[in-house]
Order: sequence, then C-alpha cells, then structure tokens
Amino acid sequence: MRYARPWLASRPARWVVRGAVVGALVGVSGMYVANATTMTIDYNGDVRTVGVYGDTVGDALASQHIEVGRDDIVQPAASSDVGAGGTVVVRTSREITVELDGQSITLRTTAGTVGELLAALGPRGDGALATASRTERLDRDPVRFSTVKKVNIAVDGSVLEFNTTQSTVRGLFKEAGIALADGDVTSVPLDAAAVDGMIIMVSRDASSSRTVTEVVPFESEKVEDSSLPEGYESIRTAGVPGEATVKYAVKTVGGAVVERTVVERKVTREPVNEVVVVGTMDVATAPVDPGSARALGQAMAAERGWGADEFSCLDQLWQKESGWRWNADNPSSSAYGIAQANPGSKMATVGSDWLTNPATQIEWGLGYISGRYGTPCGAWAHSVEIGWY
Repeated sequence: MRYARPWLASRPARWVVRGAVVGALVGVSGMYVANATTMTIDYNGDVRTVGVYGDTVGDALASQHIEVGRDDIVQPAASSDVGAGGTVVVRTSREITVELDGQSITLRTTAGTVGELLAALGPRGDGALATASRTERLDRDPVRFSTVKKVNIAVDGSVLEFNTTQSTVRGLFKEAGIALADGDVTSVPLDAAAVDGMIIMVSRDASSSRTVTEVVPFESEKVEDSSLPEGYESIRTAGVPGEATVKYAVKTVGGAVVERTVVERKVTREPVNEVVVVGTMDVATAPVDPGSARALGQAMAAERGWGADEFSCLDQLWQKESGWRWNADNPSSSAYGIAQANPGSKMATVGSDWLTNPATQIEWGLGYISGRYGTPCGAWAHSVEIGWY
C-alpha cells in the first residue's frame, strides 16, 4: 500500500483537518488556491468529510497526503474536477495470500472483504465456500476459498457429472459416496487438486474378486419454478449415486481372469436423483406509478435496451433489496440505496449526490448489473438461488 502518512498511518487513523484559510498559499501541483473545499473521502471503507485543496481529485487527495498507486482504484478518476461536497472513493491494492481450491496463492486486489473478493472472481465465486463470513476483512487471518467445480467421474460403465466445492479428488469421491476398493485405480491421484472440467476414470480391480461394490448412477429430473425467469436453469438438489453389491463367478486361465459373470446384484443404497430447476416466469410488464423511482428505473432500463421483460426482473430484485427507497440503509452492513450498493459510497462513481438522488443510484445499479450479470433477469435469478446479488 502506498500512501505518505499521516492520516491513515495507524488505527485509529489520523485525519488532517484543515480550516478555511482565505488567501493561503498551498503548493498543490504548483497552483494557488484561495479556499479549502469540503469533500467526503471513502478510503478503504473509512469515510470522513474533510477540507481539501486543489482543482482535481488527484490534487485533493495529495492535499490529504494520499498517494495513489498504479493499481489503486480512484473514483471519480484522479484527473476529474473537484466538486464541492462531492465524494471520492479510494481502494488501495495490495498483495494478499489465500488458499484457493487447495493451493496457496498470492494475488493483488483492491477487495477489502471476503465478499468483495468473491464478487471479483465473477461466476467462479458464485456458490463458493470460504472459512470466513462475507463481511470479514481480508487483512485478518488467512482465508481458504473453495470454488464450485464441474467434474466428471467415469466409473462402472457410467459417466457421472458433479458440481463440487471439494478441493481434492479424494474429497470429491467421499462427498459423492463412491467407494474405492483395494486394487482400484484412478486416472488422477486422490490427493490431486480438483479442477473445473476434470474427467476422472476409475479402473476397477478385475482380479479374482468375487464380491464387489459398484456405483448405481443417479437420474436427472427437471422441475419448473415460476419465480425464476424463463430459460434459467440451476441445480437445486445435487445427484448422489447409489451403491450395489455384485457377486461374480470368475473364470481364470493360467491365473488370469478371462471371464466374469454376474451371479447376484443387490442395491444397498438407493441413488438420489439430481433436481434441476427450470424457470418459467413470464416476465410481463409490471405496473409502475408515474413519477416514482420505479417509473424512473423503467425508463432508464429501457435506455439500455432492456424492455418490459427485463424490467419485471429488475422490479422484483429491487423490491426485495430496498422497496425502491433511495434512503434504504442496511443496519447489518454498509449497503445503501435502491440497489443496495455495499458500501453505498461506491455510487459516487456516478454522481456526488448518490446519498439522495434516485437517478444516480439507479444508474449505478444498472451499470453494476450489466457488468456482473449481463441483464436484470440474470441478477434476479442469482438472487433467488443464492440469496444476494
């Protein structure tokens, strides 16, 4: 982290508060300024309102002894003009070490919390498990993450597909309930890391074994859900293979097995079928009160090419999040506003009036949805399945 103290050099941080000194000569990029401008600075979630000097955001930050590094995020940009009463968001990048899918890695990020890092991972972070809550700071104890991987196991004549957060192949077999006998061989070592897209083949020991345990494959069934937009699919119940005890009659020649015939097959554990939820919601036009935040949201969504179907999803999403209230404040987090930006000061990237202006909040929210989920229906479906967006 690069900043030339003093105001965030320690906790509690010391802010440099300057009074309104008329006619003072202040050296900021070689310019003279007459008065201090009041500005709110959100520095890594620590929000303070101070007097700053300079014509640009970069000058204002420099007047508070904040140096911005190449990988840091500053919104509005450092070259933007300073506006009285505006808000600047600064997120400093730093290297952190985490355990991701069983491997210790060091990465550079501006994320401050576990949740922000998961969001930065994009779709890979959806459904991922972490050893700390989403609100936990990343600068505390090392955090272990396990993302969702799609892995195929070819065993006993069947190919089974699993979605798992297990970090190793051994953990996957245990979670799947697939027993391996002495002599069975897997194409990937059991202690290897489980990787998205991996295919694991199991070769059963075909020696003189006369009684073995084999896999009973599960079926996949689809269930319609009218609360999800049409075309959306998600796994609600993971499939779990069953087990069967099979007795063979074995014929050998010269000590080598040349024929194995099934004598008896008994299912000892029934499989659990995979349940896939399919959305059927008809995203029809939702009634909107003229002049309300919802009416404004519908118009601004239409400007992005999102029609009545997408607005129906957006309406349900933001009804759930905030009831379309511009002053919705979540007491358990720093989420604020119609779109429940967390922290709310993120919306300063759109306008300095983010605290009270529904249009500013909606513009930020639509941009976030577009970048993260593509469409409001994508965001709404994620919210229904996961509980947040």
